[in-house]
Amino acid sequence: MRRRLQWTSLALAALLLVLAVGLLLTQRWLSTDELRQRVEREASAVLGVPLKLERVGLTLWPLPGVALDGVELRTRQPLKAERIELRPAWQQLPLGRIAISTLVVRRAVLPQQGIDALLASLQKIRQRDKSPQTASALHLLPRRTVLDELSWVDARGKTIVIQAEARLDSDALPEQIELEVLRGRLQGAHLNLYRSDERAWDVALRVAGGTVQGRVEVQPSGEAGAEFALKGLLQTRAVELSQLTAAEPTEAVRARQPLSGRLEASTTLNARARQPSALLDVLQTQSKFTVRNGMLHGIDLVKAVQTVGVSRGGNTPLDALSGLVSTRGKAIELQNLAASSGSLSATGRVSVSTTQQLNGRVNVDLGGAVGVPLLVGGTVDEPEVSLTAGAKIGAALGTMLMPGVGTGAGASVGGKIGEGLNKLFGK
Repeated sequence: MRRRLQWTSLALAALLLVLAVGLLLTQRWLSTDELRQRVEREASAVLGVPLKLERVGLTLWPLPGVALDGVELRTRQPLKAERIELRPAWQQLPLGRIAISTLVVRRAVLPQQGIDALLASLQKIRQRDKSPQTASALHLLPRRTVLDELSWVDARGKTIVIQAEARLDSDALPEQIELEVLRGRLQGAHLNLYRSDERAWDVALRVAGGTVQGRVEVQPSGEAGAEFALKGLLQTRAVELSQLTAAEPTEAVRARQPLSGRLEASTTLNARARQPSALLDVLQTQSKFTVRNGMLHGIDLVKAVQTVGVSRGGNTPLDALSGLVSTRGKAIELQNLAASSGSLSATGRVSVSTTQQLNGRVNVDLGGAVGVPLLVGGTVDEPEVSLTAGAKIGAALGTMLMPGVGTGAGASVGGKIGEGLNKLFGK
């Protein structure tokens, strides 16, 4: 018995020695300049963007894999990562299959301009090669992806740092995605997306002091070339708007937001596309919303009604604000707007362009001034309102007839006359 234990110990020691020698030789081979340069050349050809690496090596914990240190994709604004670890699916290797079990990206910095440049390069390569995407490449996607302090820099130079982990099933569909915003906009937000059905996922998001919960479903195409469909329903509860829209998580930035208050909303999601990856690009949403105890910053609607001309600055307290928001890409349209605050009430419609320009019209009721029409313009950051042309004429006539009293009533009548002329001449 003792001799058998001795032989077993010797055999294990020999095996460990062989493994150690093998790992050492593998490490030396991986760390050669020849291999590093080969990886750089082949990856650059595939991506269409120069790739530079500081070092290629071996990582052992928790499982052996390949480590790339000092990764830099040299787009116009470089995409960088301090370290990328690739761990293969070892059980697939004896079958002659290469698959990635785990991908770990540590402390990457990804400017949006660099991401756009990389996507444009990949699109050119795809068009040049005329090779359509096929499901055969899905096995190359990692089953588990970890993003360790990834920094995304938006087009305005603002940085968001996130920690995330995603797990995919054998069909490359998400089993679970967990994401937390560590720093920057929406700091403290936590998202959990998890599979609840074959093609459906439950969404649980904590953000801006409130919650967003619901369900999203993807319906696969029934036949080759047919469209995929995405639909969903989300419920928003007690989300602070100024915290949601602030570019930075500071009180000073929150105070400069155009609207504050607690948001309640019901949102439907719809999209159709031939490729699942394109669903978000064509996503359309529609939300019925209410904002409680809000404050409209940058516009004083009372002052705008009481004066003629452009009104900038000031605030309008709101007991309630409701309406319908529709989005298509980055374009936003607000319809059926209804606001109330004491003796003030307002209705209207406003659109927000992809460049954040405002365009719309609001009718304000204030005391004796009923239905005073105001034009909404400017930008989201610096909104402005002014009386319509018809309202200005009516206000001038009202002031002449009843100085100091007839301005609001005249503006209301002038606005209605203006609407009638527009309808008469088709303008």
